[in-house]
This record gives sequence, structure tokens and C-alpha cells, in this order.
Amino acid sequence: MIYRIGTRSIDPLAYEIRCEDGPVPVEPQVFDLIVMLIRNRDRVLTKDEIIALVWNGRIISDATLNSRISTARQALGDDGSAQKLIRTVHGRGFRFVGTVVEQDRPEPAAGQPTPSKGETGDAPVAAIDRGPRYPADRPGLVVMPFDNLSGEADQYFVDGVVEEITSALSRVREFFVIARQSAFMYKGRFVDVRETGRQLGVRYVVEGTVRRGGDRLRISVQLVDAEMRTQLWSDRYEGATIDVFDFQDRIAAQVAGAIHPAVRSAEIALARSRPPSNIRAYDLVLQAYPKLWGHTAGDNAQAVSILKQGIATDPTYGRAHALLAWCLAQEVCFFWSTEPEQGRTRALNAVKNAADLIGDDPTAMTALGSALSLCCEQDRAATYIERALTLDPNNAWAWTRYGWIAIYRNDSTRANERFERALMLSPLDPFALPLGAGMASAAALTNDYGEAIRIVREVLNRNPRVTWPNRLLAAWLALAGDLDAAKQVIRELRAHQPNASIELYMACSPVKLDPYLSKMVQGLRLAGLPEK
Repeated sequence: MIYRIGTRSIDPLAYEIRCEDGPVPVEPQVFDLIVMLIRNRDRVLTKDEIIALVWNGRIISDATLNSRISTARQALGDDGSAQKLIRTVHGRGFRFVGTVVEQDRPEPAAGQPTPSKGETGDAPVAAIDRGPRYPADRPGLVVMPFDNLSGEADQYFVDGVVEEITSALSRVREFFVIARQSAFMYKGRFVDVRETGRQLGVRYVVEGTVRRGGDRLRISVQLVDAEMRTQLWSDRYEGATIDVFDFQDRIAAQVAGAIHPAVRSAEIALARSRPPSNIRAYDLVLQAYPKLWGHTAGDNAQAVSILKQGIATDPTYGRAHALLAWCLAQEVCFFWSTEPEQGRTRALNAVKNAADLIGDDPTAMTALGSALSLCCEQDRAATYIERALTLDPNNAWAWTRYGWIAIYRNDSTRANERFERALMLSPLDPFALPLGAGMASAAALTNDYGEAIRIVREVLNRNPRVTWPNRLLAAWLALAGDLDAAKQVIRELRAHQPNASIELYMACSPVKLDPYLSKMVQGLRLAGLPEK
């Protein structure tokens, strides 16, 4: 079905809006939003329905939704004042109120493919087969979790191989690469490559297997056209375990060449991470990764212990030093250390130890930038994060931390832009806790406490083991006037962290004498957090 609205036509199958002057440029999410509103024009669509169908239920701010609605109106020749086509129903949601003429799609010319079942139905586009849409001028790619043929004990090693290949490919600017965390949501599941490609909005899927026996390693890889379900390329790599870094680079370079002939293998080589000289140190860092993102004192302590072992094994391994700095900085920021000044000194010493060892490793740069940001050094932090994003523009973690730097600088607009970029890169990220908390903080910066509370509660519901976001929730509840609920959250927080106090919060804060800090302290005092 093609929809005609005045002089414009909306073609869901062609994913196109046209007017008398030709195609109307429109972002994919905005297109999905327009089609959904048209197809449900007999009723008001609530914000929750729109988020569920267009954003697959992911956390987004009211500002983001309102921005997409505004852009949708512009694409249709409407505006927020007239609301001739898309009407805001205050307190309820949005409804399409314009006149729509439905026309059957012309029969395809001889030899042209007929749309498959489901592609022309009346369900919202995003709910059928339109996953997240990315820049049209770059092919989209996802590296799926490789099958582990070596036994459960080697799973962390297999995951590490996939992470390194993903990281190497993401630095090639001709690609748009889905973040590793989103791809790992499919781990252990049977998936149809066409459905996966549509869910993630990519055309190409990299699959593989890893077998490690003693000091021998075999990696098999294939590149698949997800839409056509055809294999474009495959290869197998065998050798000693110590050669894993060479395998990763070779795989990344060959996949790049298979997708885009113009990609030069040198682009991969220039952006390589500096591998450790000792395979045992690499093993230890891989074992630390799951603990790095645990966001609990226990997980963080285990990560510190494992990383210290890695550094003892290879003192020149820059990534291990950088990740250790990040863990030590988290100890301070999240009240896991009773001596914040000493803890901050330990973190900054770790940054110093790593600085000359990380080379052009974007992951290590992001870790150092994150540590510096939590240690009150936002300018230095931004320098590392910006360097990381220059090398790896698809680094979702770096975009998230860049968003937090904007929060600490009281710039909610840039914070939202950066968080949105991170969310686009990693739409199914199971470790999105800092991203969600950041989006909530951006809303709080504009005094939209209702939205901030909604998002942070969703973050806590998804991460029941994590307690530190309760500080945010308590402050915002109090500032919104719900003192009873705020005091209850403080009681829950202190049940897990009895040392929590205004004095400790100020000592551990990533910013000093700043509007962000002042607002948080005001809210925590109203919520009943003791001074000492």
C-alpha cells in the first residue's frame, strides 16, 4: 500500500517519501514513526506504544521523541503550531489527523521480485522487518558470537576473539559495525541470518567457530549476505595460540576486502591495538571483562585482582593498566572505597602507568578517559575519548563516556546527542546501565525530573543487583517533591552502603563546586541523606 497525503506519497516498501520536487530526505526512525502514525490514525498512540514499536522498547528521553515528532512533521510539510497532520494530545500521546488516500502498489515489472509475505502488511514497519536503520552510504555489519568447540572453560577466550575482530572492523570507516554487546544478545540462540540482519539493520553477518586444544588454535569464519542468505566468503585459520592476534587482523582485513573492495588492508593495520607480548596476560584481561561491567563492589574487586595478575604477567600490556585505572576510579565514584582521596590517587597513578603503553588502542583510550572523568579531570578525559572516537567512530562505550563528560559540563544537548549515538551503535546492549543513567541525568539537567525518574527506575528494574543509581533516584524524587518516596530510597541505599553521606558524596563526586553537584546535594539533603 502507498499512502498519499496532499502532494506527498509515502511508500513503506520502498522506504521513501516523495513530493513534487522529488524524494524527501528522512531518517529511518522518523520514517517508521510516520508510517506507524498513519496506520494507526483511527486512535491516539501513547508514548509507550511508540517507543515499543519504533525503538523496540529501548530507553529514550521525551526530548528524543519530541525531536522525532518535530522532524516527522517537517517531512510531511506540517509544523508544531499548525499540527494539521500530526496532533499532540497532551497527557495522552500523538495522533495522525490528516487526510490519507490509500493506493495499491503497482504490479512489479516482469523479472522484478515480488515482496515477500509480511513486507506489505499493515503492522507498523518497525514491528515487521525494519530494524534500526543506519547511514545509507555505509554497509552495515555484525560479528555474531562464534561457536565454541573447545568446551565451556574456553568460552571467555572465544568471546575475546570475537571482540577483537569486531573492534578491528569497526575502525574501518567504510562500515557501520554493530557493537559487540548487542551482537552477544544472540549468544547461545539459533538465529535466522535474515531476521537478525533486519532486527539490527545490517546487510552483512560474520559467523564463525573457534577450537582451541592445548597451544593449537583453529578459527573458521564466513561472511554471509543476510538478506539473500548466501555465503560471500569463508576461510579457516590454524596455528599456535600465540598467533591469535595475527589471526584476528587477517580475518578483519579479509572480511573488509570481501565487503568493500576499496578498503585497504593498511587501514586495519594502522588502527590495530597493541597486543601483549604474553598470551597469558591477554587471557587474564579477557577473564576480567565480565566483571568490569558488573557495577557492583564485588565484581569490581574481582576485576582489579585479575587485571593486577595480568600486569604482573606482562608489565608492558597497556590495556590491562588502562582497565585497572577504570576499575580503581569506579571504586571512588560508587562509594566502594572508604578513602576517596587515596583511591583517586591510585586511579591516577594507574592512568600514568598506562599512558605510554596503550599505543593506538581505542579501548584503552576509552578506559583512561573514563577514569580521568571520574577523577574530576574532564578536559584530559575528553582528549582521550576524542582520540578513541577518531580511531574507532563506532565505539559505543566511548560515546557513552563522552555523553557523561557533557553531563559534568552541564551540557544536556550534547549529552543527549552522544547518548543517542551510543544507543544507535549498540541497540541491544545488555550493559547499558551507564547509558540509561546518563540519559536520565540529561533529563534532570533540564529539570525534567519526571522523565529522569522514569528512566532511572527502568535502569534499576533491569539491574536489580546494582545499587548506586539509587542516589540519583533519591535526589530527583526529592527535587520533584515526593519526599516520602525519596526517603525510602535513601533507606534502601544505606542498607547496602551504610557509609553513604553528603560528605562522602561530595568527596567522591566527579565534579567540584558545580551546578550539577549542587543540584544533587540539594536533592540528597531533602531526601534525608545524613551529612556524615
